[in-house]
Amino acid sequence: MGFANKFVASLRSSNLRDDAFHHGLDVIAAAALAGDLGALLYRVKYADVLVDSQSDGNSGNLVQLLRIWTAAVTAKGQARRWVRINSERDICTAQALYKRVAHASLAYWLDDRCKPCKGTGMSPTSLRDCTACTGTGKAEVECAGGFERERIKDMVSELAATVARHAERSRRRLR
Repeated sequence: MGFANKFVASLRSSNLRDDAFHHGLDVIAAAALAGDLGALLYRVKYADVLVDSQSDGNSGNLVQLLRIWTAAVTAKGQARRWVRINSERDICTAQALYKRVAHASLAYWLDDRCKPCKGTGMSPTSLRDCTACTGTGKAEVECAGGFERERIKDMVSELAATVARHAERSRRRLR
């Protein structure tokens, strides 16, 4: 069982006793002690926004994550000089770009499944590969241009790396 499955099972548990037979709290504690943005990413993607869930989850976590992620993307964009700032107009352009990239990258990371085939990679009408995703099951990043698309993909990989680092730190704490 992967860390994400253990984390979701612990969050959904009705018994968080900590004794010889119950260890649900260990996973939550490990996630908290591992720190960083990873715990919130896990909670929003795997616990709050379950596709087949009867409830919509906690939207407050998503709002908090979007605020934190927008600030992180803004800092990364400024450090990597995505937009050269020469005038007041450039500042507005940069802020709009950072916000679009943050929103699009988080949305794609939360749900990257191809819509026509629902992530299966197979065409819904025939037994062939889906033409929209060419059989991968993953949707293409949708945006206005190539420059923005590359920034979105870069930030999606940052999210994936953050989650991977968090899972590794949490696993180490569980040992």
